[in-house]
Amino acid sequence: MEEKDFTSLYTNEDKAILKVTEDSLNPKVDRIQELIAYSKMAKIKTIGIAYCTSVAKEATQLETILQAEGLQVEKVHCKYGKVPFNSLIEGYKGLSCNPAGQALYLADKKTELNVMMGLCIGHDMIFNAKSKAPVTPLVVKDRKLKHQTVTLLQDGQTL
Repeated sequence: MEEKDFTSLYTNEDKAILKVTEDSLNPKVDRIQELIAYSKMAKIKTIGIAYCTSVAKEATQLETILQAEGLQVEKVHCKYGKVPFNSLIEGYKGLSCNPAGQALYLADKKTELNVMMGLCIGHDMIFNAKSKAPVTPLVVKDRKLKHQTVTLLQDGQTL
């Protein structure tokens, strides 16, 4: 196998993220506590939450928790902008989800870290690609397993 120098792949910003990540690791805390610890170590003040309307209650709970920790929170739901689906793809009805619009909204609010909650597959890809701030997932949409996809893998189930 060919030896490669992967260090050149990392910018100084990437290295700063790696350092804060390593320094904030704690196996005794949950993902939300880890997010808070990371944000504090990285001196992040404003966090964005891009969420699906199906997890609006949970997004509001996260907002409350983060604000109680002194973080400013900007939240935006997937139907932001009320984009008619037919204006994007001919023949489709209703309102489209708007992951590009969510990313733009959070960029306008100058968020320093964005959290994804329950965005559909594909929508999460667009949001990640368009987000100006780094993105971390908190809830991955899985309708069948109530957002607990890992249980399928832990149980050794097959399709």
